[in-house]
Amino acid sequence: MVTVRQLECFVAVVDHGTFTAAAAELLVTQPALSRSVRELERIVGAPLLERLPRQVVLTPVGRAVLPAARATLAEAHRVREVGHRAAGLVTGELHVAVVQSLTLGALLPVVREWQHAHAEVELRLSEFAHRGELEESVRDGFADVAVGPRPDDWAGPIRDLGVEEFVVVLPAGEATPDTLALSDLADRRWVHYDPVNGLAEVVDQACAAAGFTARVAVRTAQTSAAPRLAAAGLGPALVPANILAPSDPVNAVFPAPAVRRPIAAFTRHRPDPVTAAFIELAARVSAVVPPHLQRPVPE
Repeated sequence: MVTVRQLECFVAVVDHGTFTAAAAELLVTQPALSRSVRELERIVGAPLLERLPRQVVLTPVGRAVLPAARATLAEAHRVREVGHRAAGLVTGELHVAVVQSLTLGALLPVVREWQHAHAEVELRLSEFAHRGELEESVRDGFADVAVGPRPDDWAGPIRDLGVEEFVVVLPAGEATPDTLALSDLADRRWVHYDPVNGLAEVVDQACAAAGFTARVAVRTAQTSAAPRLAAAGLGPALVPANILAPSDPVNAVFPAPAVRRPIAAFTRHRPDPVTAAFIELAARVSAVVPPHLQRPVPE
């Protein structure tokens, strides 16, 4: 197979007229340069250069090959430039996998700040309903980095982003104390999640820890639908606090005991400069717990 180095050696000899000058330009020994050109001639199947006493000239085959060699080197140079620019956060694409509950909550300020700071690096977000699918997307090379619940068994780097708080959303008009024991809701029918959504496990575990199994009024696969269904009077819903905006007309109360899960960004291997910059930004500005929904501090 023809290599870029072989083409560089061939073109350098043509441009400088001698093997000696070309070797000096490429910072290689003359024997190494000669071997590269001979190997290229072997692959092409004919001599490309005619070695004269004082100079080197192109053969007919060499003249035919030279334009393609220059075009290939130009394309290789362009590829290097694109890579260097991307590594310098000038241009490129970053594929981020995220659990759907974090997209419009904790991750929103990260995406907004990234657009301001690195507008030429496109973010491609892929949302997943379950943490298992999220982890698989990075493990299989589908995504560059994942943002979601901290994985329990992960071989690659992990950067903790914070601890996600859950709140109970009650029907509109219902009294909302600062905190509410989940056991007080044991007799209620709940807005629950479809099993395809990983939050179904969170609700089941929280209710089990409070000593009951939630009776279901309605199930939804969409995290964002749960607080709206609860506000409409269909029953309480346990939702990540970060999905609630200050303008959302919902009654939210912190459960007792607290329901929390750690959130992290993780990759398959040591992150490249673009991925590392995104992770650092996420660690700095992600709103895992939004400012307007901070758990009350006991007096």
